[in-house]
Amino acid sequence: MDNDPRAGLAERIAGEITLSSDPGATLRKWRTDFEVSQTELATELDVSSSVVSDYESGRRESPGIALVSRLVRALLDIDERRGGDHIRQYARVLSAGFDSDVVLDLQEYATTVPLADLYDAIDATEVVAGDRDRVSGHTIIDSIEAITRLRSEDFYRLYGQSTNRVFGFTNVSRGESPLVALRVVNPTPNAVLLHGLSPDELWEHAPALAKRDGFSLAVTTADIEDIRSELHSLA
Repeated sequence: MDNDPRAGLAERIAGEITLSSDPGATLRKWRTDFEVSQTELATELDVSSSVVSDYESGRRESPGIALVSRLVRALLDIDERRGGDHIRQYARVLSAGFDSDVVLDLQEYATTVPLADLYDAIDATEVVAGDRDRVSGHTIIDSIEAITRLRSEDFYRLYGQSTNRVFGFTNVSRGESPLVALRVVNPTPNAVLLHGLSPDELWEHAPALAKRDGFSLAVTTADIEDIRSELHSLA
């Protein structure tokens, strides 16, 4: 793990932008992930908003290393002034022993949250009610990366401080792989959220597996960044 999470995150962002086949789109991804507007970033850089817009749209030549460094530093400075939530999130994922390509978000809440309120906040539909109706944290996982790269014992570390949480899976087609993978994990989380599905698209055996293991099962098609933002507002 990086001793300095900010430095580690800066290196990651700069590397992604520099090596990307579309640096502008990658810059836009990180800016929106940090919930920073083009105007805020431009002000931090002391340039006009159109300059940021031009880089993100590809109207300007790809930014050089020096400018990428300034852009990354500006994003991190803004985040630190706001309390450093994104830097701390990066540190939490690394401290759990995962790459942030696998675990997109991991958060503990100050108090337990009713699942019904959480589902309302992220526009999720509960398909199966679980044995427990409150959670105290969430873990959002890229299902493809997790299933191809993690061993069964690694899934226990995804719980963070408690199994009393929502496991959210992205990159889901019907939900078969995540639910089968959870069969090897005991105990199971309080709730499983499958992203990118409507109830009609869900694997037909998914409800039965959820009922068997006693966890709530929900689906949502909301934007993943909106989901992360809403979940963090619950913390």
